[in-house]
Amino acid sequence: MTLSPKLIQKYNQPVPRYTSYPTVPFWEGNLNSRKWELLVRKAFQLIGEEKGLTLYIHLPFCENLCTYCGCTKRITKNHGVEDPYLEAIFREWSHYLGLFKGSPKIAGIHLGGGTPTFFSPQNLKFLISKILKSAEILPDHEFSFEGHPNNTTFEHLQKLAKLGFDRVSYGIQDFDLTVQKAIHRIQPFEKVKEATENARKLGYTSVNFDLIYGLPHQTIATLKETFDRVSELKPDRIAFYSYAHLPSAFPAQKSFESYLPNEQEKRALYEVGKEMLLAMGYEEVGMDHFALPDDPLCSAKRSGNLHRNFMGYTTSPSEMLIGLGASSISDIGLGFSQNEKKIEVYEQILKENRLPVTKGHTQTEEDQLIRKVILDLICRGKAEIPFIIWEKLPLENLNVLFEMEKEGLIFRDQRRIEVTTDGMAVVRNICALFDMRMVASKSQKVTFSKSI
Repeated sequence: MTLSPKLIQKYNQPVPRYTSYPTVPFWEGNLNSRKWELLVRKAFQLIGEEKGLTLYIHLPFCENLCTYCGCTKRITKNHGVEDPYLEAIFREWSHYLGLFKGSPKIAGIHLGGGTPTFFSPQNLKFLISKILKSAEILPDHEFSFEGHPNNTTFEHLQKLAKLGFDRVSYGIQDFDLTVQKAIHRIQPFEKVKEATENARKLGYTSVNFDLIYGLPHQTIATLKETFDRVSELKPDRIAFYSYAHLPSAFPAQKSFESYLPNEQEKRALYEVGKEMLLAMGYEEVGMDHFALPDDPLCSAKRSGNLHRNFMGYTTSPSEMLIGLGASSISDIGLGFSQNEKKIEVYEQILKENRLPVTKGHTQTEEDQLIRKVILDLICRGKAEIPFIIWEKLPLENLNVLFEMEKEGLIFRDQRRIEVTTDGMAVVRNICALFDMRMVASKSQKVTFSKSI
């Protein structure tokens, strides 16, 4: 079954992607650097000492602008920016080491961007080696990085593999040349094939492709051709994302606005892509994510241990995520923080021996309850709504929930919600019904991407 045009029109509304709860726009901003340090110490004692830390390291530089992109990035061909930026990351990590009791255990590392492979293989080796020398690596660690197929060299893959990396995610988006030209992301199939085969030769156990539906000039015919090429390489995981059109925040997106598919066409693209992925043998893991049956993500979903954070779906046992680098977000269970986005300001703050935290949020008991509901819905497709949350739901939200039940998008037994196959298309809308921070801030104008 697929969503009817009427339901697509009804639920294709701006809602958060729920990589956190509360979402960043609704953080209270009640954390400065000093309060954040105290919270980190507490979280490390409660969580980090036993289960270890996951590090997200943001490497924001790109040589060229991809016009669809909504990431925090800096466009430059000057590779002289690498050294001072790495020095700032080392200062930030050193500051965190001073907050921990003893050497931390590392459960995971993810290099994101920007384009992490903008950095030379030698500099990436230097970065990771220096961090690992100050910590213990857990046996079941997950080390991964995002790579651009055009500039991820054999040497990049080799040096990172020797440091424990065995997962790589390539930003493909689409193989059609007309689409690639429109989004300024031209990469020949041969380069993707080479980057994929190089990773497998070096023992990488997981290769992920990022693909996007809803891009300019995409049609069902071109999407089928893209997925035919994907089937030739058979990556272990596929993230099949909805294009987020936010030209007010990312003006470069205006360049192709008139060539975007409408909401009905966009949904049809997803349905065709999903059908082809299932026919190839992939399983749907969660919102936008697919994996081969023997992949740990599928195992985690079946066992109920799937987790979601700012990096997407994960199997990592760590519940404490520390973000390093400009704009990075940390999630330590007890609260969130985000670093300064401007690179020069970020570097200067660290020269002054301060953490570059610019905004944050301390979790309340209610936040924790709602966060669990949202994670259960997005990761497991079902949730038990605590009575204390249920009784606070506005009548308007309850009515929408009851409508969703009649429309076959959810099953409901009292306060127990289960999302149907069709309902997964609007799972973000379902989560938003329990978002008390958004309910309390109805007058606040916040820009989110549309859900479908």
